[in-house]
Amino acid sequence: VGLAEKTAVLFTKDGDQHNNLHDMQCMWYELASGESYYRQGDLGRALKNFLAVEKHYADMTEDQFDFHSYCLRKMTLRAYVSMLKFQDRLHAHEYFHKAAAGAIRWYMKLHDSPSKSSTEENDEMSKLPPAQRKKLRQKQKKAEARAKREAEEKQEDETTSSHTSKSGKKQNARPVDLDPHGEKLVQIENPLAEGTKYLKLLQNNSSDSLETHTLSFELNMRKQKILLAFQAVKQLIKLDENSPDSHRCLIRFFHKINNLPSPGTDSEKLIWNVLEAERPDLLASYCRQLHGKSLVEVNRSFLEKHSASLTHRAAAAEMMYLLEPDKKLEAIKLIEDSVNSTASGNSVLGPVNEWKIQDCIDVHKLLETIFGDQDVANSWKARCAEYFPYSTYFEGIKSASAAYCSVANSLEDSSENGIVANAQMKSADGETCTLNGTVHIVDELSNLSIR
Repeated sequence: VGLAEKTAVLFTKDGDQHNNLHDMQCMWYELASGESYYRQGDLGRALKNFLAVEKHYADMTEDQFDFHSYCLRKMTLRAYVSMLKFQDRLHAHEYFHKAAAGAIRWYMKLHDSPSKSSTEENDEMSKLPPAQRKKLRQKQKKAEARAKREAEEKQEDETTSSHTSKSGKKQNARPVDLDPHGEKLVQIENPLAEGTKYLKLLQNNSSDSLETHTLSFELNMRKQKILLAFQAVKQLIKLDENSPDSHRCLIRFFHKINNLPSPGTDSEKLIWNVLEAERPDLLASYCRQLHGKSLVEVNRSFLEKHSASLTHRAAAAEMMYLLEPDKKLEAIKLIEDSVNSTASGNSVLGPVNEWKIQDCIDVHKLLETIFGDQDVANSWKARCAEYFPYSTYFEGIKSASAAYCSVANSLEDSSENGIVANAQMKSADGETCTLNGTVHIVDELSNLSIR
């Protein structure tokens, strides 16, 4: 992320480059940065980038209010109607969908594994009497307000001083970010409630997306909202009954229902009656030839129908392990026996393999996390490295690190430039490579020059 930011700020103006990217509403960069931080486990910075994209759309909503009176006063009705249509589909934009989906996943991950500091703080607060707890929270709020006020005063002093940009113009004062790493964003009491806010926006504006209803299922299952999760399953089946995600959600939902205790309260009995009434119709529409059959048979039929697809085989194997834990080895063998067939390509590329790199990455993570078999995961990684030699994830033979070392070795063996310099450098795999000539590591691309 650091190198990417250094590259991106080369195209910004002088001053605080990170704020320039935010002011220019550079959403593609904020989304990529948030996803990178999410993969690295830095949840605070990840959510900060996702919420920055959401703020851009909130600013667009506020800015359109000034346009109403302007259009009516200038009688630019065509532009006014165009703006209204744009505002109606504003939250259906691809960037907003990605930011909201990323924020929802972030909140669910925080719910599954809450931060250590927040849990410890809650434990300490719960041990105090209610009166002392209230006083302590008031002191914390006052301390935060005092720190914010002092930071703002310091920022005002700096902006009124003689700090100018390279062009000679004084820099404008910017609001102080008291939480640059998003540490305070992690300290929330109810992450699922925050995620529900963004889920409702996706449901209202991106109802035709499978990802929207998959997130709805995951979120409502964590909230124990059975009927809302069932509604998400019905929408998934309606949109694409052959999708691996639809199959996963269907099997997981009814497996959860089958393991629930018998209903005790009136509301639980009402929910149970609704599910019992809807279950036969849903399974019949999903798998008509298996009406009244068990979930194991439904999963077996799904595998037979899509036996040539890697993603479908992985979904069937995962559900087999869920329904029948004693068949773990058989489920893993389903994935290992998958065949990467070739599809007919154009005359330039020729035949290409059907497997996609992201699907292979998802299968590798499935073997590591759900099945918990590191040896099988390593074997799968080595197999995919042959199919994707340029992949850094699978560490293919032509990936960046391997290519760097091979070039270095070829330069070492070459003597056409005279005496070979023995500049020693290490590649990503730890091997020492000798480079021809002198190599200077460039920390900042702005310092790069051609000589």
